[in-house]
Amino acid sequence: MRSPIFVAIDTPDLDRARQLATQVRNHVGGVKLGLEFFCANGHHGVHEIAKIGLPIFLDLKLHDIPNTVAKAIQALHVLEPAILTVHAAGGRAMLEEAKAAAGQNTKVVAVTVLTSLDGGDLTEIGVSGSAATQVERLADLARDAGLDGIVCSGEEVATARRRWPGGFMVVPGVRPQGGTKGDQKRAVTPRAAVDAGASIIVVGRPISQSPEPDLAAREIEATL
Repeated sequence: MRSPIFVAIDTPDLDRARQLATQVRNHVGGVKLGLEFFCANGHHGVHEIAKIGLPIFLDLKLHDIPNTVAKAIQALHVLEPAILTVHAAGGRAMLEEAKAAAGQNTKVVAVTVLTSLDGGDLTEIGVSGSAATQVERLADLARDAGLDGIVCSGEEVATARRRWPGGFMVVPGVRPQGGTKGDQKRAVTPRAAVDAGASIIVVGRPISQSPEPDLAAREIEATL
């Protein structure tokens, strides 16, 4: 069984991304490529990283009208990502269209509440209730729309897992014990996330900015 750790490769530099993925390939379960990488390198960049042999988590957080999201996902078919993200806030029709447009081997997961947001941020954008309440609401929507799972913080994954036992739970913003949180407001340790029900955890800077990424990945893997 592959490791549940997916390393976030958030760089526009293809050579740097390729180097990092190669360094950690034996101690992670896959790589997450986000907007920064995709906007700089597009399909070609994803193909190049895929050659390393790790599953690709394409984290584009698509959010638009249903037809536009469906067409965008169809344009990504050739890349065959293992995981693809859309925003749950796009609504039921968008989520249904997204799943219908995806390839059979791609898990479509809905982003609920970004880990950079807290209750105060949600209030500012007009969302009532806590982050936990919003995650529950959007997790139920994603499940009912036929998606494969959700993205939520480690603080909400246990509740989400109880509500959706078969859901694919992605927990980003994971930080090793004692690590700096950076812009993550709702971060947990890798072990806590897995124990709470995460299917995979996403680790970025603690690995990618380490002077020895392979060692950092192995040390995190050891805690699991």
